[in-house]
Amino acid sequence: MFRTKRSALVRRLWRSRAPGGEDEEEGVGGGGGGGGELRGEGATDGRAYGAGGGGAGRAGCCLGKAVRGAKGHHHPHPPTSGAGAAGGAEADLKALTHSVLKKLKERQLELLLQAVESRGGTRTACLLLPGRLDCRLGPGAPASAQPAQPPSSYSLPLLLCKVFRWPDLRHSSEVKRLCCCESYGKINPELVCCNPHHLSRLCELESPPPPYSRYPMDFLKPTAACPDAVPSSVETGGTNYLAPGGLSDSQLLLEPGDRSHWCVVAYWEEKTRVGRLYCVQEPSLDIFYDLPQGNGFCLGQLNSDNKSQLVQKVRSKIGCGIQLTREVDGVWVYNRSSYPIFIKSATLDNPDSRTLLVHKVFPGFSIKAFDYEKAYSLQRPNDHEFMQQPWTGFTVQISFVKGWGQCYTRQFISSCPCWLEVIFNSR
Repeated sequence: MFRTKRSALVRRLWRSRAPGGEDEEEGVGGGGGGGGELRGEGATDGRAYGAGGGGAGRAGCCLGKAVRGAKGHHHPHPPTSGAGAAGGAEADLKALTHSVLKKLKERQLELLLQAVESRGGTRTACLLLPGRLDCRLGPGAPASAQPAQPPSSYSLPLLLCKVFRWPDLRHSSEVKRLCCCESYGKINPELVCCNPHHLSRLCELESPPPPYSRYPMDFLKPTAACPDAVPSSVETGGTNYLAPGGLSDSQLLLEPGDRSHWCVVAYWEEKTRVGRLYCVQEPSLDIFYDLPQGNGFCLGQLNSDNKSQLVQKVRSKIGCGIQLTREVDGVWVYNRSSYPIFIKSATLDNPDSRTLLVHKVFPGFSIKAFDYEKAYSLQRPNDHEFMQQPWTGFTVQISFVKGWGQCYTRQFISSCPCWLEVIFNSR
């Protein structure tokens, strides 16, 4: 019996589904930090995750609610009777997924397969399908499915994200559309994009924050010795920047009426800045080391004299890197790489707190790294001292793979192998 191309595509897609339920100890082996590098219970450096990128276990410096679940939470449904229940849920999900995939056209299956197999590394088009189609796992599901659990209803985008990226995904409120998607910002469209790599998992922060990996908020105070409006690096002792085109940093950010860029990005390797400042004018910027069809800030093209084996190792793990986007509610960072990133921002934490946290963001997750409205309120415009001096609350620091803080031997980001400093235009 001859097998059609469509059925072959369906089988390839099912084989490419995200692994669920593997019991991996985070930070053990793989890309984790070396022995003696960590400090404090549950503190870990970056390590690679599977296709889903939905980290599990305890996160050392970022305890976002979405990433704290136990490894067992990767099952599509909570197991009720051991392996039998888990196997039944797997069979139910397979039957439902096959019934959906078999309704797609051959070209749609090819597009979905390209997105899944590249793990989002290749830019793929939107997979537009009817937005009101619900997929039920339970009574009313395909005849072969006889689940013991109560029925669950998923939208088509949610089902495909659950199958191909995050097996523990349960509700649409846990994901966020990327700005590159045609369905971004649309409410109840007739056709909705179902490309699972056009969505990201939300990193929801806890409140109040945990009592470790804290930084004093004193660094938000102005530095009298710095006359420029652009904050010098907090961690590198006021290292001056060299702006593109021969302009000084103060000229770059303070030209009257200049709104040509909304932020500048500096790339650092330990205490040395590599390359020039990168001005960001488009709403979205990809920052990567190795990205197929990459368009943006390519760190791999910068000339670095750093011969450190650790720096070279981390540099090679940046891969697809991050996506930085300016949206209506603030600036979002999407982790496109296979390893965690670490972020420190004044607007991520409680404004009444005297401390800042370093937040760990797993692969496939998004976090609102900067909030303009909150930054202006933190700036205290009625404070004469703050008005007369530069303020570093418009700066976000991002480290690739390696974290820093009180639960690491690296106390400052300048000890991290590869990191970014993002400086926002305050106007």
